[in-house]
Amino acid sequence: MSSGKHFGKGSAKPALPDDGVLRLYSMRFCPYAQRVHLVLNAKKVDYHTVFINLTEKPEWLVEVSPLLKVPALQLVAEKDQPSLIESLIIAEYLDEKYPQNPLLPKDALKRAQDKILLERFSGITNAFMKILMQKTGLDDFWTALDIFEQELTKRGTSFFGGDKPTFVDYMIWPWLERLAVIEFELKDTYNFDEKRFPKVARLITLLKEDEAVKAFYATPEQHQEFWRTRKSGNANYDLLA
Repeated sequence: MSSGKHFGKGSAKPALPDDGVLRLYSMRFCPYAQRVHLVLNAKKVDYHTVFINLTEKPEWLVEVSPLLKVPALQLVAEKDQPSLIESLIIAEYLDEKYPQNPLLPKDALKRAQDKILLERFSGITNAFMKILMQKTGLDDFWTALDIFEQELTKRGTSFFGGDKPTFVDYMIWPWLERLAVIEFELKDTYNFDEKRFPKVARLITLLKEDEAVKAFYATPEQHQEFWRTRKSGNANYDLLA
């Protein structure tokens, strides 16, 4: 695992052991990268992490992520050491590649339904960015979250996967962890209503106790501080290093 320091422009490419272990190119406060950390941690798969400064990206990043995106997962044990990008694609690949603790349902219909549900999650991610950039969109955020509250109620389970966290839970968690960023940005107009979202509120409480979540958790105060430095134009990527 990385020390937590982020590599930036002009930095030398890290010397990683030639051990066949997966290499995850990440950023400590990126919710999309966090999805991949959660899956790897849930499956107890060994991996090296290389954190990337997304403001001033290292020149060598293009070698493992041609679009200069994180997360990027380099499969060093495969021929030509290919890399995968896009969090959902990586997460699904890992679930198929490493069968321990399966996260997606085996049933084809249920698996398709979970993927459709995640497609609808874009309403939350879009509203989240609108809130951070324009300080509008909170009503849209809650309306999108209603869909997930209703789905949990319909399923009658604590988690979307039943009695333990599975694919949907881990894929949406990074934005639930960042509710504090919305509160930081909107101050008194932030109004998470546990009466409106009792199932989601309980899901948040339960996921905070999950081992995979705890292994890559940042506190509300840490998220708020990172966002404060990012807004100031000097993002402190190494806040947790």
